[in-house]
Amino acid sequence: MNEKARILVVDDEPSMLRYLQTVLEAESYHVQAVRSGIEAVARIRKGPAPDLVLLDVLMPEVDGLQTLELLQKARPGIKVVMLSCTTEPRKVVQAIRLGAVDYLTKPFQIQDLEKVLVHSLSSGVSAGEPAEAGQSIEELDDELCFVCASPAMRKIRAQVEQVASVNVPVLLLGESGSGKEVVARLIHKLSPRSSRIFLKVNCAALPGELLESELFGYEVGAFTGASRPKPGKFELCDNGTILLDEIGELPGGLQAKLLHVLQDQEFSRLGSRSTIRVDVRILAATNVDIRAAMAEKRFREDLFYRLNAFTLDLPPLRERREEIPLLLRQFMARYAGRYARTQLPLSPGLVDACARYSWPGNLRELENFVKRYLILGDESLVRGELESKTEEQQTSTDASRVSTGSPSRGLKSLVRSIKDETEMEAISRALEETKWNRKRAAALLNISYKALLYKIRQYGIER
Repeated sequence: MNEKARILVVDDEPSMLRYLQTVLEAESYHVQAVRSGIEAVARIRKGPAPDLVLLDVLMPEVDGLQTLELLQKARPGIKVVMLSCTTEPRKVVQAIRLGAVDYLTKPFQIQDLEKVLVHSLSSGVSAGEPAEAGQSIEELDDELCFVCASPAMRKIRAQVEQVASVNVPVLLLGESGSGKEVVARLIHKLSPRSSRIFLKVNCAALPGELLESELFGYEVGAFTGASRPKPGKFELCDNGTILLDEIGELPGGLQAKLLHVLQDQEFSRLGSRSTIRVDVRILAATNVDIRAAMAEKRFREDLFYRLNAFTLDLPPLRERREEIPLLLRQFMARYAGRYARTQLPLSPGLVDACARYSWPGNLRELENFVKRYLILGDESLVRGELESKTEEQQTSTDASRVSTGSPSRGLKSLVRSIKDETEMEAISRALEETKWNRKRAAALLNISYKALLYKIRQYGIER
């Protein structure tokens, strides 16, 4: 335990205040105790910030959550552990959103308190101090790892740790390839369900009818070819965690059925009148602008608010470049072993070239870059390709700053503009010819279904 740590205890109950003060002082902490949120805020505004605040949730006048918000405004980044007689998910989630580092339920054992204190005091830094450049790599399985080296990802990691133990849906937002599945698996790993099954379902990969049978299962005779019953993903995932990837592509009819599962934790197989009850933690991920989709009536508002109990917005790789060297080493070690090749050097020049490129495809694009480097084995070649892409990005950025048709726009930018217009026209024509059947349109254009979805979003093509 840290002998010099300063702890402020805030609780309106005198017996609890005395108990905590006695226990903490016995462990050599410097303790101050107050009986109201107003007094706590006033003390923090006047004097030096404590290393940690133990704050009761249920207090008269100004309650714990209001006090937490005031403390964060007075001292941004101050560490606060909430104390409460209830583990009501709504209150826990609200405390996490407001910046609490942990949540301890009364009555608690001394060892539980010690564990929370050690964890809270050792994580991050105290209010007012500069952040340390800590970095970590957390293996999740043979394919995925959580890399944390930037302030943005350290914040995500802390929020994941807090929300993992609370049984509420989590909505994961972010660009394609930014690591939403990685975060979903980390939530599962840190949750009480970690020993149970984790399943991922891609909502954009199947047409509505097949996706419904995949999620909810079916009975014999539910449709042509249903010769035997089949359980759906929700049944298989009972007591576990399910990730609904690309939730923004879920058809309207299935949105209503998913809403029913979220509300009542029950559903019916296709072709069945009986209901099945399940206990499944639902995580949802999308790179679609959900609010725009709601405005266009493509996504139900009531479903959004059910899924949005807690939201994690993942930053793109270009906003957390500190992770790039770690990811390069991680991908190199993984794929060198898989391809039975010797790991290739990651020279300072190559790492610098990677750091300067903006990676529109995020982690997935960086991963593919490492695979290409391993296969070709030529640093100068892959580095040259990367620097050429970086130059194109810069040209495109510069071109957007000047008016269309200006001579300073550059030949490369002009060619790219013509290419984009031609591509957008071809995609629009294919979608019209197939009556917006995107799978048929992708086949007509000889590109993958995912590539077509990306292009539709990129060019803002609307039905």
